This record gives sequence, C-alpha cells and structure tokens, in this order.
Amino acid sequence: MRFSVLASGSTGNSVVVETDQTKILIDAGLSGKQLENQLQTVGVDPRSLDAILVTHEHADHIKGVGVLARRYKLPVYTHEKTWDQLDSLIGEIPEEQKCLFDEGEVKHFADLTVESFGISHDAAFPMGFCFFEGEKKLTLATDTGYVSQRMKEKIVGSQAYIFESNHDVEMLRMGHYPWNIKRRILSDVGHLSNEDAAEALSDILQGTGERVYLSHLSKDNNMTELARLTVKNILEENGFDTEDEVKLLDTSPTIPTTMDEI
Repeated sequence: MRFSVLASGSTGNSVVVETDQTKILIDAGLSGKQLENQLQTVGVDPRSLDAILVTHEHADHIKGVGVLARRYKLPVYTHEKTWDQLDSLIGEIPEEQKCLFDEGEVKHFADLTVESFGISHDAAFPMGFCFFEGEKKLTLATDTGYVSQRMKEKIVGSQAYIFESNHDVEMLRMGHYPWNIKRRILSDVGHLSNEDAAEALSDILQGTGERVYLSHLSKDNNMTELARLTVKNILEENGFDTEDEVKLLDTSPTIPTTMDEI
C-alpha cells in the first residue's frame, strides 16, 4: 500500500492511497487542476483513479470533488447526511456516481479494504477512514475535536497515521480570530491541538516504527516546527523513542509528501 498527503491545511486537504489494483482519492479540497498537478507530481495519473471518498462537506475538503467526479466519471462515497449537504455544493453528479458509506461500514475496492469510523466535528456526519491491504493498515484521522476511546480502538495497530495536529492553544488564544471562532476550534467539535494530538497518539502508538504525518496545521495558529516539537516532547515524556519507535513527518498545504509505502 502506498500513499501521499497531496495537501493538508485550512486551504485544502487531499490524500491518495494506492495498491497494485486500486487508486482512491480521499477528499478533494483543491481545484480540479491543482489536484491533477499534485497527483502527477507523485506519479499518479488522475485517469487511473477508481473512486473519491469524502470525510465531510467543508469547503477545504470538497472544492474539487465535483470537477474530478464529472471529468473522470468517478464514484463518490460519503455518508448519506453528508450527501444532503454536498448536492448544493459540488454541482450535478449523476445518480449512479453517488455512493453511500455508512459509519462503521467496511467496503472492498479490489485489493484495498476501507473501514469508516465516526469523528467529532461540526459537520453533518464527519468520518475518518482506515485502509487495509493484507496485514497493512493506514489511518486518516483529521478534523476532530477530540479522540474518543472508540476511535482509538478503531485505529490502533496502523503502520502509518495521517493525524490532525491543528493548532497551538496559546497561539490560538492570543491570535486575531474572533472569540466565537476560537471557541469553535477549541470545542469537542473543532480541531485537535498539538498537545491533544500527542496525548491521543501516546495512547494509540505501539512503538513499532509507526509513521505519523502531522496534518491539517492551521496557517495562523500553528507552525510546522512547533507542532513537531510539541508532539515529540509529549511522546518522549510518555516513553516513546521518536528516533526509532515512532517517526514524525510533516505535511504541507501546497507540496505533496513523497509517496510512502507500508
């Protein structure tokens, strides 16, 4: 199984996952042209995609969904309540391309198996996904205000995590956002802080060399180095060796990560 975080942040989010037989795009939060360029950068022909999965309906996750779905005749999978919101946001999609993916459901795409799980965010029905190929497991878990015990049980045992580390709490509190926006981000239906991400990861990771891609960093309330240092320090306080037992990796809103293999 191979994957790349094509874009991650408040300006747009997208991930591609591929196996020998399957290529799936998760979210399409950039323009269609930008996503085509990002895919080609990591060696994926957009015409070879098999499906698009959508985590939730916020603009930074769906901007290019309609364009790509129409251009390449791709089925789009998401929760029924998310579809209720998407119909007015992404333009006309043929009914046969509108596919449902319920919470906790397992779907098979040739040699790739995908299981959804619920997350806590202020959207109609937000979800994360676990991807399986044989014994290999990848988790995508972003846009959640907290990590519940049920989520931890769903995602544990992955070799790689694309995991939210959205903001530094003090930067957010001292920043220019209106208080209602700050309150929303800090709430249980907002986004994970660097500290909360690290504490959740401390409960999930097994110290077997897992790779953690710190994702969805706020451009106003976080910095790449700060997120990585905060998570590193807390993991080490909880007994993890961040040189050998866990690998922390960065993501970018504009530069795709190198195609990684697990």
